[in-house]
Amino acid sequence: MARFTPENLKIAEATIARYPRKRSATIPLCHLAQEQDGYLANDAMEHVAELVGSTPAEVLGVASFYEMFKMHPVGKYLVGVCTNISCMLLGGEELLEHCSAKLGVKPGSTTNDDMFTLEETECLAACTEAPMLQVNYRYFHKIDHSEFDQLVDDLKAGRKDADVPSHGTLSRVRQDIPSDRTVGVVSVEEARTTSRPSRIGEPAQ
Repeated sequence: MARFTPENLKIAEATIARYPRKRSATIPLCHLAQEQDGYLANDAMEHVAELVGSTPAEVLGVASFYEMFKMHPVGKYLVGVCTNISCMLLGGEELLEHCSAKLGVKPGSTTNDDMFTLEETECLAACTEAPMLQVNYRYFHKIDHSEFDQLVDDLKAGRKDADVPSHGTLSRVRQDIPSDRTVGVVSVEEARTTSRPSRIGEPAQ
């Protein structure tokens, strides 16, 4: 697995076309690869590098900076429990312990059926909703132990498919900009030769 499918290759090429420099599409293409496979595989990074004119090492350097990119397989559902100060004070650490017991894995591990990966996360910027967690980056606020148990059962049964897609899917609605509707996308060379706007008091160039 890992190189783009023919369908995703078309999406990748359309994405690259939006940018004056191909390398600017590195992050969107990494997201596309992770959506395809559930994680960012080595072959995928090699393919991204080929498409944007960089090296696999450069793609890895970009992707490894961001926590959302996983360089190894994870479960269908990535559960991230916040234990920073607000969540910690309101039971975040106890919630993490309960999640670990419910799923039967320690933080950083994946269940044997590859359904769930559990992580302890840094602040998720929802301090007023503590304790909270994310499943595939979808927020679940002020969640107690019984609510987490129900959430797991619902995910297993497919009752949350409309709300929580498989790991790697950021959005079900893909942006599509027709070529005749793009604005301001010019080559670097053209941008360098275009006269800069005149400043107040200067004659127009």
